[in-house]
Amino acid sequence: MTQVFHPKDQTYCDVTVVKAGPCPILRVKTVESKDGYNAVQLALGRRREKTCSKSQLGQFKKAVVAPARYVREVRVDDTKGLEVGQVVTIDGAFKTGDYVDVQGVCKGKGFAGVMKRHNFRGLPASHGASDKQRSPGSLASRRSLGRVLPGQRMAGRLGGVTTSTMKIEVVMVDPENSLVYLMGAVPGPKGGLVTIFETAKSKKFRTEIVRSTIKKDKMGNIIKAAAKPGAAKK
Repeated sequence: MTQVFHPKDQTYCDVTVVKAGPCPILRVKTVESKDGYNAVQLALGRRREKTCSKSQLGQFKKAVVAPARYVREVRVDDTKGLEVGQVVTIDGAFKTGDYVDVQGVCKGKGFAGVMKRHNFRGLPASHGASDKQRSPGSLASRRSLGRVLPGQRMAGRLGGVTTSTMKIEVVMVDPENSLVYLMGAVPGPKGGLVTIFETAKSKKFRTEIVRSTIKKDKMGNIIKAAAKPGAAKK
């Protein structure tokens, strides 16, 4: 992460710089083909040829693309204008003020207890408690169920799973260097792979509450305002 001045109001904000592309297209799937759906396979990064299998090298050579470290498939609505070997960039895809969702594999924390993993408060540390301050407590009933129900929160491996951070603001975009400056943090370690989507959360607008001028009695009948003096009908 780093810090930059926001281009709108010049406030100092923390951002994460993401290297987004360029991504050459390795394969195009269509509904009319045997695949049965529209999608494209994108490549990112570089790797040595000796680390690739023969099938991977054949796919790269067929698309006339250098061996890539990452290959990911992305669903699209329409494949018109997309060809194998074409390079996809961020030029025109994002602009300052847009909101996106970022998906990636979060950092692995190893084996963790229930207090760190599930935010349990623990047991009392006084009145004769011995080595139970960080224990989860009772797991189930002995008599009625006689077993631990599925989904019971216990100690276990923390992190290392796919997670998403929703509605992150795009602070700046550098198309020449394929850099996107995102507000705050994103899932995963430094140098990890993330996927940027158009946000699924719409922008909320604050509605103004206006007090009604209609008066009602206890029965719910509308009370008509008394006529002002001198305003009688002719």
